[in-house]
Amino acid sequence: MENLYKPFKVKIAKVEKHSNDVKLFRLEKNLSFNPGQFILVSHFGYGEAPFGIASSPYQDSYIDIVVRRVGTLTKALHKLEPGDEIFMRGPYGNGFPLDFISGKDIVMVTGGCGIPPIAALIEYIIANKDKFGRVYLIYGAKTPNDLLMKDNFKRWGKDIKILLTVDEPDKNWKGYKGMVSELVDEIKIDAKDAVSVMCGPGPMMDVLEKILRPLGIPDRRIFVNMERKMQCGIGKCQHCVTGDKYVCEDGPVFNFDEVDKNWD
Repeated sequence: MENLYKPFKVKIAKVEKHSNDVKLFRLEKNLSFNPGQFILVSHFGYGEAPFGIASSPYQDSYIDIVVRRVGTLTKALHKLEPGDEIFMRGPYGNGFPLDFISGKDIVMVTGGCGIPPIAALIEYIIANKDKFGRVYLIYGAKTPNDLLMKDNFKRWGKDIKILLTVDEPDKNWKGYKGMVSELVDEIKIDAKDAVSVMCGPGPMMDVLEKILRPLGIPDRRIFVNMERKMQCGIGKCQHCVTGDKYVCEDGPVFNFDEVDKNWD
């Protein structure tokens, strides 16, 4: 009988510093996954934690994860270098509904460290750009330094419209200032045939009320990738219960109306 808890060893191929407390780790692994799914990463003696996959689902030699240094495990991971080995298991959960969103205008909204699963979806959309309408990425952070995966923006911007905003701009900042909800006037979509996907801190209700509802996108076409602590990844430990849902098994991607008012 297969042991679903058993991790496998992977080698770190590359480490990139993306901000003062965030690094991207490239893991040598051919893994089949859908954008929005997650893996559980462990480092012996330091614990295990879930991470959304940030690389293209068409990449067959590695996967990328983005790690913010906030606790025992992530602090230990930040000390590792290319060539070091860690453990992982997965992928787990349900990703974004790729068949449903195909052929539609898409508004992607994220903030802070919520970009990884959105990045994987962007890579999928660009690889299949003929299947989609107008595509927007709205991404907000506290400062320009807190915007992650910046090296991808120029390439992504050839196929999708990227709207960046920060709370505290520096002297070199040329983007928007303020909340992501203030960018509604920049979005031109066909609301009758559009969807939105969100991932970020908290419920992002401000985004919902000030961008998506004014655009006319109904709750059933808003998909939320929930950031929530998960342990087993397979619906056994009950650690990630939200309402009557298991985030690890029923999600982490939900229709908004499935999880409305079930936020931490």
